[in-house]
Amino acid sequence: MSRVLIAGCGYVGQATADLFHVAGWELEGWVSSPESAAKLSGKPYPVIPVDLAHRDQVNARPENFDAVILCASTHGGEADVYRRIYLNGARNLLDRFVGSTVAFTSSTSVYGQKDGSWVTEESETEPMRETGRIVLETEKLVLGGGGIVARLAGIYGPGRSAVLTKFLAGEASVDPENDRFINQVHRDDIAAALFLLLDRHSSPRQIYNVVDDQPILQSECYRWLAGKLNRPLPSIGKAPSQRKRGESNKRVSNAKLRGLGWRPRYPTFAEAMEKSILAGFRQGGA
Repeated sequence: MSRVLIAGCGYVGQATADLFHVAGWELEGWVSSPESAAKLSGKPYPVIPVDLAHRDQVNARPENFDAVILCASTHGGEADVYRRIYLNGARNLLDRFVGSTVAFTSSTSVYGQKDGSWVTEESETEPMRETGRIVLETEKLVLGGGGIVARLAGIYGPGRSAVLTKFLAGEASVDPENDRFINQVHRDDIAAALFLLLDRHSSPRQIYNVVDDQPILQSECYRWLAGKLNRPLPSIGKAPSQRKRGESNKRVSNAKLRGLGWRPRYPTFAEAMEKSILAGFRQGGA
């Protein structure tokens, strides 16, 4: 039976671990603290606290795995947190689990295009922030170790949507002179993509964009939400100078991943909102 380590059993990691478990894989989940592990004590697989950046803790684990997924969260931290969790964590995992296929959940923020153009895995990567440059450095480390990189678009799903949260809080605004495309992907579609890449032993040293089928302009997101929820449109104003994913404006293609047979369960913003996300927010799930 195949064995997988979920190094970062958080929002995406739990959904991924659950999917591998249902498929019959043996697995272990790692979290950053004993408190987080205690919250997941009811899972049908072990979840233990391990600091990925602490080499001794990683090396102390006696188990071996066929696959290792690095999907830990930085929780919006600054560059030092990114370096510690991603770069140092990836290095420790690669050194400890030699022979395992390591998959790293990277970010489409490594693409810095500003002209709304379509980008693929072959497109130029010029992150505008130091955090993005650290992510790209981690990618190179994982690929150099024969691993797989999954570049995730903006993550949303049950109880989580940055666009919806800002809209409901009245913090959203539309800048007609600086409208931009938003690339998103549902948590469950990420889990399905990771399972596909590792279950079918995808070619190593490959990069895959994990994003839904339809990039959507930010203004269109807010217009759809306003109509659906019978609320006024956001105010017109200058866009904030600092965004989590920088000032990029691009449309990310998922053609390469779809070529392997992956099909998103939630292919568009509207379908994800209707089928998965809005109900949770209405019930106080955010």
